[in-house]
Amino acid sequence: MNSFNRVESMNKFPSLVSSLVLLAGLTVAMPAAMSPIVAAEPAEGGGSEGASAIRTDPPKKPTITAYPPEIKLGSSRDFQSFVAVNMRDDGITLDATEQIEWVLSDPSKAKLDGFKLFPLADGDTELVGTYLGAEIRIPVSVSNAADRPAISFEKDVMPVLTRSGCNTGSCHGAARGKDGFRISLFGFDPAGDYHRITREIGVRRINLAIPSESLLLKKSVGSVPHTGGKLFDVDSDYYATILEWLEDGAKIDPSDAKPPTVASLKIYPPQAVIEGEGSKQRFVAVATYSDGSTRDVTRLAAFTSNNSGTAAIDNEGTVTAGRRGEAFVMARFDTHTVGSQVLALPEGLQYEPPKANPDAGEKSYVDQMVERKLQQLRITPSGQCTDEEFIRRATIDIVGLLPTEEEYHEFIADVGDDKRARLIDRLLERKEFSEIWAMKFAQLLMIKSTNQVSYKSAFLYASWLTDKFARNVPVDQMVRELLTSTGGTFTSPATNFYEIERDKLKTAENVAQVFMGIRTQCAQCHNHPFDRWTMDDYYGFASFFSQVGRKPAEDYREQIVFNSFGGEVNHLVTGKPVPPTFLGGESPPTAGKDRREVVANWLASRDNPFFSKSIANRVWAHFMGVGVVDPVDDIRISNPASNPELFEELGKRLADYGFDFRKLVRDICNSEAYGRSTATNDSNAHDSRNYAHAVVRRIPAESLLDCLCSVTESPDKFRGLPLGARAVQIADGTTTNYFLTSFGRSPRTTVCECEASTDPSLSQALHLLNGNSVHNKIRSGKVIERWVNEEKLTPEKVIDRIYVRCLSRVPSVDEKAGLLAAIEGEANSVLALEDIFWAVLNGREFVFNH
Repeated sequence: MNSFNRVESMNKFPSLVSSLVLLAGLTVAMPAAMSPIVAAEPAEGGGSEGASAIRTDPPKKPTITAYPPEIKLGSSRDFQSFVAVNMRDDGITLDATEQIEWVLSDPSKAKLDGFKLFPLADGDTELVGTYLGAEIRIPVSVSNAADRPAISFEKDVMPVLTRSGCNTGSCHGAARGKDGFRISLFGFDPAGDYHRITREIGVRRINLAIPSESLLLKKSVGSVPHTGGKLFDVDSDYYATILEWLEDGAKIDPSDAKPPTVASLKIYPPQAVIEGEGSKQRFVAVATYSDGSTRDVTRLAAFTSNNSGTAAIDNEGTVTAGRRGEAFVMARFDTHTVGSQVLALPEGLQYEPPKANPDAGEKSYVDQMVERKLQQLRITPSGQCTDEEFIRRATIDIVGLLPTEEEYHEFIADVGDDKRARLIDRLLERKEFSEIWAMKFAQLLMIKSTNQVSYKSAFLYASWLTDKFARNVPVDQMVRELLTSTGGTFTSPATNFYEIERDKLKTAENVAQVFMGIRTQCAQCHNHPFDRWTMDDYYGFASFFSQVGRKPAEDYREQIVFNSFGGEVNHLVTGKPVPPTFLGGESPPTAGKDRREVVANWLASRDNPFFSKSIANRVWAHFMGVGVVDPVDDIRISNPASNPELFEELGKRLADYGFDFRKLVRDICNSEAYGRSTATNDSNAHDSRNYAHAVVRRIPAESLLDCLCSVTESPDKFRGLPLGARAVQIADGTTTNYFLTSFGRSPRTTVCECEASTDPSLSQALHLLNGNSVHNKIRSGKVIERWVNEEKLTPEKVIDRIYVRCLSRVPSVDEKAGLLAAIEGEANSVLALEDIFWAVLNGREFVFNH
């Protein structure tokens, strides 16, 4: 194994016992392959020797793209900046804005000033750019060129406050404000902010007699002491905007003439691949309003980068390339946050893409998209794992067990080219596959007995879930049945969903997080600081679950859940009910309907932009070790997909398959990406998000205990289940034991995926070494005793069987020689071989899936 210290030669140590203890002690230390890696930063020069250098000269006729694709100028105040990108043949992008010659086809309609357009007269024209024989045209539309609308508090002043950082959580947007002045976080309450700015204190913060003497302005430019320091200059657009608003009387936007709201935000270019440290790329942010108008908000948006060491972005939207890697630069304006992927590569990096096998046929969509990203990053993927590694990896992932000795020998002896695909098909038909996924969703749905949920209810609920997966009920249908469930918690077990969590707001939060991967919790008290969700979105979605009614049944342990057709949730700020509203969507008619049915049909629809991608991402993470979006239940703009194209396609495929789980699993497990080795090369050693090599993963607690019981033939007994039942079949989340707790079984207290931990710890190693689990199971199962005394196997054969049973491989020549030498002369061969069995079970190679 490449990522593990195998059983070392036993003759290196003075005694069998000490050598086995030292061997097993390896469970405490983590190999380098398991160390957490934050960003993909492969070493330079990762290609093979003799690889040709990437060309640095542009092609004869460059591929030029200009952004934004169209320009609309809607008043005399309006302007629009633009940027052009030249994509080389090797995929590198260059900011070509300054190299291009720009002209207007009709100069009477607009004025070109540097790389900005200003309106002159109503009409249409084109911005034409030419460069080395290539030509690009951007349509330009000018309207209301003679109009100069008044400064709007909500549309113009509030964005200045946000851009300047006044309403952030570390400044006046904090819950208690700063220095006696508080405004809403990121401007979620404009009306309240207007009142606090203009009328809150006796000596007001504004001076309408002498606007330039207003405290609001003087602190911003640093002419009087300000804890936040100087925010902008007197000659800046920000100062001019606020000053003009004050000079015009500091008016609030009339309730019957509110400015249009921001409908969407875009950042251009959508992707950049920059070569050479210090190279730059300008970005432009454009907002589209509800009335169809657009606005250049590059000077008003707040720019950030999730990896400034690779791609730092300044307040003007200019990215500077740093060390090799990938980053996601984001622009926030109003309630919208959007991002663009930036890849930074060393200049002149040598790289030779892997050669395709002419006999392999067309690659799957998974491999096409994964390898396309790897080529962009100039990362060479690892080779395929061995058959021994594959059968163990796939069997653990798909059914949560180790392959039996018979399955191992049959697979290894199979010479068919499609034997891996046939293995996957066989595993997908086993009932254990359904039980694995029923357990995973039972964790997310927090199925366990509590003071208000009886053990019988929890057991029936878990059985209902297992039955759905066993009968291959499509996930969308299962979710609809769950959310619309009505009746008794015994007779209709899915209704326990509304018993486990009775709080209406928490129920809505859980639905969003489990089935769409969206965490809305932050939007309960203020607009989400890192995502698009507002308080209106939060309370509008919660309204779908405000009419769930409950009443006792004849059996005191049972409750009846029904639709009460009454009840609302009130907005925290306005104190008024919010109509039921889909997240990021419309407010559907719900009068006379069960609101849960309305939201369930929307949520589980193939047209829902969140559902299928979220579920597919969970499936992908289970088999690949890390989600395309990770964590899988925190999908947001500021936590972007490592491979956006793959993220979209996985969701689309799941929907196209009619939400058939097995078909998506088959796609993933048959891919080259899944079958790669854990061994790394110079170019991919530091990659953790692009699937250039397989990830070493600790086997989940339930599956690990099942594997241990299986190989030792010593089953455990769990509450409510017969002897021999598997740990993944445990219905009640409160049923556990020390082994499961130590190895990170989910306590099922929240819907967070993170509750089921697979992080290695010292307590796990000590439990395996010193606890009763391994030793007692070896003794009670009597596997070694049967092999030696009944089947008369030689020590050499026993060692082979131990390795095949536990590690799905035969021992190496050195391993076998060392082990045989270690037990030579032992009076009790059974005890000696049991010690070897114990050591193998304590090794990292057994505990981890690789």
